Amino acid sequence: MNLRMTGLAAVVVFTALLPLAGASAEPEVESAPAPEPAPTPVPADAKAAAAPVPDASARCGPELRSPEGVEAQTCVLTRGGRTWARTYYRNATGAELRSVVLALMGPAGRTVQMYCALGAEDEPGVCETPRERSRGKAGEYVAVSEFAAAADGPLLLRSGSNSAAPAPR
Repeated sequence: MNLRMTGLAAVVVFTALLPLAGASAEPEVESAPAPEPAPTPVPADAKAAAAPVPDASARCGPELRSPEGVEAQTCVLTRGGRTWARTYYRNATGAELRSVVLALMGPAGRTVQMYCALGAEDEPGVCETPRERSRGKAGEYVAVSEFAAAADGPLLLRSGSNSAAPAPR
């Protein structure tokens, strides 16, 4: 009986302290560990992915392709009071990309960065930042992803959530 009470007390204390760990002062730039991205087909129009959900929105930049073979489209997504960045990508370079950074920049200078690993296989994939409580309107957020062969290597592609500029008439 004593062992059960001790275990239960430990769980209660841990559960109570967990929110306090996240309540410390937030740094201006946060980095999250890179999750294993699940291969996902790149939608023809990423905005269509948010269309069936009532309070969801997606603001995506154009689909881009580098001469080296990297393809990407980057979006700012909102749903249920949460905002996050997502980049849809395909690595057709034939080599693993060691430096992929996805950044979500929001109101008041807040930035969240995610480092993603891209294997050498030519499969579509997704990288996204953690979903955070929205701190402004969706239009106040910008997402940018940068792809490079190595941390100190040349930039292969930069993709943003901004819309393509209209052609001059």
